[in-house]
Amino acid sequence: MTPQEFYELLASQGFTLSEQQKKQFEDYFKLLVTWNEKINLTAITDKEDVYLKHFYDSIAPVLQGLIKNSPLRLLDIGAGAGFPSLPIKILCPEIEVTIIDSLNKRINFLNEVAKGLELTGVHFCHGRAEDFGHNKDFRASFDIVTARAVARMQVLSELTIPFLKIGGKLLALKAAAADQELVQAKQALNLLFAKVQSNNTYQLPNGDGRTLTVLEKKKETPNKYPRKAGLPNKKPL
Repeated sequence: MTPQEFYELLASQGFTLSEQQKKQFEDYFKLLVTWNEKINLTAITDKEDVYLKHFYDSIAPVLQGLIKNSPLRLLDIGAGAGFPSLPIKILCPEIEVTIIDSLNKRINFLNEVAKGLELTGVHFCHGRAEDFGHNKDFRASFDIVTARAVARMQVLSELTIPFLKIGGKLLALKAAAADQELVQAKQALNLLFAKVQSNNTYQLPNGDGRTLTVLEKKKETPNKYPRKAGLPNKKPL
């Protein structure tokens, strides 16, 4: 997908990018490939692939009407090089974005992206989701949590649901169908008082399959969740 095809496809879906937004995506791409030579951020570096498999893929929640350009608080867990939250931020600048990542090198990259793209209302935090999940400035504080190809739902739900306000939503973006994962996560979702709102399978323009699962937080998360760092992965709920 060339940048021009990216702009035209967005315009056909009601999102006409300004010159500033086009430049932000272009500068993001340049920073990504430059930094990728120093630290391992992505295996995808071809320009057309980045526009399709990183930029277009990341904004699926906006294109599907799940995120609007409004002053929502969005948290991205394990965003790596900033996906999906920074492409969402470029498209919806009113959103306030926070990213938690366990690697300081990636945080340094994200700070450079924010500076280079002149993004405001973005915050990057170095650490583990399990630890931040008990921090009163983070717990039950977000309208939306996003996670793209982070962990299976049984694990992901414990890492993300505690951050949501009641009525807040987890948007999990995955390459594979999530039906079986949701069956395995049934007990975890019950313990965390979260409910599946939708589970949408769709295709990227090149035919690659994708799934976007939406969970809603129904009640306050019990204090014992999330458990200590590493435990959700070792012993899923």
